[in-house]
Amino acid sequence: MKKIIFYTVFIIVLIYSMPMIFTNRFKTEEVMSDKYDYGEFNEIRLLHVETGEVENIELDNYLYGVLSSEMPVSFNEEALKAQAVVARTYTIYQVSNGGKHGDIADVCDSSFCCQAWMSKENRMARWEESEREKNWNKIVTAVNSTKGKIILYEGKPINALFHSNSGGKTELALNVWGGDYPYFQSVETSGEENYSSYSSVVQINKNDLITKMKNLYSDFSINFKEKNCIEILETTDSGRVKNIKIGNKELSGVDLRMLLGLKSTNFSFEIVEDTIIFNIIGYGHGVGLSQCGSDYLANNGKNYEEIIKYYYKDVEINE
Repeated sequence: MKKIIFYTVFIIVLIYSMPMIFTNRFKTEEVMSDKYDYGEFNEIRLLHVETGEVENIELDNYLYGVLSSEMPVSFNEEALKAQAVVARTYTIYQVSNGGKHGDIADVCDSSFCCQAWMSKENRMARWEESEREKNWNKIVTAVNSTKGKIILYEGKPINALFHSNSGGKTELALNVWGGDYPYFQSVETSGEENYSSYSSVVQINKNDLITKMKNLYSDFSINFKEKNCIEILETTDSGRVKNIKIGNKELSGVDLRMLLGLKSTNFSFEIVEDTIIFNIIGYGHGVGLSQCGSDYLANNGKNYEEIIKYYYKDVEINE
């Protein structure tokens, strides 16, 4: 019961702090020192969200835990290498800019805030015994074979955001958090429809929707007898919902996604009797590297550097 209460409070606080978190992400890059020595970056402070403990951990050991948690080990080796470089870059970017945990830690082990992370022991326990050694070696190889590699834009590490499945086209950061950086461009991604994360469905009862909306807006009201009681007002160029009207309130697709737990803002809906059915395409915010798209590219002959440069425009990978 204590764990349930802890996670509930954590998620609520995180949801309402997301705009600030991501706004800060886009404000800090410009003040980063040009003299930072990325080659001597060896250790980070990792906050374990569940316990509140902070662990000093070597960067590579941290990346093993991130890679094994963030991307399926069944993915192509080149996709895993790309994810390893992305994870390393994201970590160094956070440390270089003071992270999101002040003086306490550089990063945490939650995917809601930073990057998912799991210890080797816990990760191995979730794999079939016969696959454990092979899987772990695959993770270690992906990290070690790209050792020291990070993604640079104009000589500085980028804020290497990534997501599971773009649903066919990645999104501009501008449409998600209001910040816009040139290396985040909308690109088409092929083959993602072959992955289980490509589509999902969420059904919500009308009364539950009213309750959730009133928790945000005390004066919320809706008449489900009206034809356009729920109406998508604007979509982005990638097809995601930018703004939507629900009853007497207008909110962004991002806000509705968080409110209802949708996997993406690329959705359509229909009202069937007492239920609103959301049909969702893609999984994640859609900005930066698509993991499923990376695996598809790798399976079609692209190496990790080509994958990275496809999803982040005008970047370089350090030698």
